[in-house]
Amino acid sequence: MKIITHKFVEQIPRQLDDDVIYISLKYSTAIHKCFCGCQEEVITPFSPTDWQLAFDGKTISLSPSIGNWNFKCQSHYWIRNNQMVWAKKWSDIEIEAGRRQDLLNKERYYAKKKDSYWSKVIRWFKR
Repeated sequence: MKIITHKFVEQIPRQLDDDVIYISLKYSTAIHKCFCGCQEEVITPFSPTDWQLAFDGKTISLSPSIGNWNFKCQSHYWIRNNQMVWAKKWSDIEIEAGRRQDLLNKERYYAKKKDSYWSKVIRWFKR
């Protein structure tokens, strides 16, 4: 378990400090250097189908876990109450299944948005 700090910023700084997660509410995203030490920049956009940010007035948490599958390190961890907690390393099969599930979740979410109340009302009237 690693203690991290968070900083709410309007713009993401050019230089990122180690063990700091920068949060831009204006741009609905967070960025930090990978906690494994590889120095890769990890970007976590906030949306109903990506990550969600929880702020309790003192600490932050991100959900779901962060899996850096495109990085050489392939690190996998949670950010909970300003603590980075290592998660189980995923196999290639688990990574691919997770990617498929993410895509399916996005498709379902945006399909529901298209099928809003008003579009249902319009279809009903067209019958």
